[in-house]
Amino acid sequence: MTATTTETERAVPRLKERYRAEIADKLREQFGIENAMQIPRLTKIKVNMGVGEAARDSKLIEGAVRDLTAITGQKPAVAHARKSIAQFKLREGMPIGAHVTLRGDRMWEFLDRLLSLALPRIRDFRGLSPKQFDGNGNYTFGLTEQVMFHEVDPDRVDRQRGMDITVVTTATNDDQGRALLKLLGFPFKEA
Repeated sequence: MTATTTETERAVPRLKERYRAEIADKLREQFGIENAMQIPRLTKIKVNMGVGEAARDSKLIEGAVRDLTAITGQKPAVAHARKSIAQFKLREGMPIGAHVTLRGDRMWEFLDRLLSLALPRIRDFRGLSPKQFDGNGNYTFGLTEQVMFHEVDPDRVDRQRGMDITVVTTATNDDQGRALLKLLGFPFKEA
């Protein structure tokens, strides 16, 4: 047996394949980019779930970790409080949230599931705000509950938890970032 027959070929995520085949060329034409390395692309996706109530009930962080693991397919890191704040009954070192950083194929598959399955399941969804870019082509938006992802069993959810999702790109400005995300299929509201 040779090395080529024993290796299993991994399937390329369909959104990544579409980016390579169509989207990169469209962006190159639209912005007049000559160097292929300057074409805007995705770097990572950061999913953050804050659990402020965990200061009073430490079991709540376990539910957030379980939900984030199911949604992203990756075990989240638990964020701890850096300072004690008496008004919030918060002590230094208490768990207050969970976050995951997705890169590579996991990032592409999560984005595909988000755009094709989760966002259309939101009740009364009219699109994402096109104004939430940070000036460098990165986009952040929030979701109010986790049950829109089909990986989360609605019967096992102990409480609704929102999350922030940040899409980090190599775009140099908001116009390039907006064009990239629009071509990837982000449903932005029309102004």
